[in-house]
Parts: sequence; C-alpha cells; structure tokens
Amino acid sequence: MEERFSGTVLRRRKEGTEKRPTMGEIGLNHFAPYLMNRLMARWNINMSEELREYDMTTAKMRALAVLSVSSSVTINELSVFAVTEQSTMSRTLDSLEQQGFIRRQPRTEDMRIRDVSITEEGRAAFEKVWPTMYDLFLQMFDGVEETEYRAFISTLHKVLHNIRKHEI
Repeated sequence: MEERFSGTVLRRRKEGTEKRPTMGEIGLNHFAPYLMNRLMARWNINMSEELREYDMTTAKMRALAVLSVSSSVTINELSVFAVTEQSTMSRTLDSLEQQGFIRRQPRTEDMRIRDVSITEEGRAAFEKVWPTMYDLFLQMFDGVEETEYRAFISTLHKVLHNIRKHEI
C-alpha cells in the first residue's frame, strides 16, 4: 500500500488517469491530514499542561507569541496568525488587557479597527513561557536532521498556500 500511494497516485489523480484510492488503500498512517491532526492535538495537550504552571491558556500563549514578533496587528489578523476563532480571541484579549499584557488602540484613520500590541509586561510573560515552548519543539523534532526539517517546513508552506483562505 505504501508503495502504491507514494506520489504516483497524487500525480495520476491530478491528471485524471487513475481512480481515487480508498482510505483503506492509503491507510491512516499514510494520510497526511490524519497525522497532522495527531501531531497538533498532542502538541496542544502538552502545551496546555505546561502552561498551567504559568496560569496561561493556549490562546493567550498564541496571542503573545504572535505579538512578540509583530509590532501591531488587528484582532482579525491576530485570530488568523494565532489560529483562534475571533470570538475566542476577543475574550482572550479582554483577559490579556486586564492583566496588562496587551494594549488595544483604535487606528487614527479608521476608529472601527483596533490595533493590538504587546506591553513590556506581556513580553516578560511570554519570555517566561518561551523556554517551555522551545523545549517541547525540540522534543517534537528529536532525531530529525536539519535538512529534513527545512524540507518539512517547505512542504508545509506549499500545503498552506494550497488551502489558505487568508493572504496571511
């Protein structure tokens, strides 16, 4: 099965010269969306467990991570970058603002748009969490060579480009 699905079915299917394989023919362990879901579910569970120590949620960590590398973003942009629904992001930002970790300011040219930026307190909070994130990242890619990692990232960018709905 693995040999049959290794690339040729993808090419032939695109060309319309071969019928669609069944899930059984592909197998869950060779179906990328299934593997990606397993990876991200495990990552999120591990992060959530570690974040408890810092009294932080995954949504807060994601927002602070994005803001730590961006000068300012809109709530919509932050929702996309942090892979969080806008309603969840709005509640998360309320909490982060109460903690003094972020600042929301209306844009001068359009008062309906709020720009979100991280405060020094928010940056310090994220810097406390970062070593844990980085250690979990290293654990996830233990045994993966640098060239494999670069190829993996390149492939992920291609896949993201194929399925994304936002320009960011």
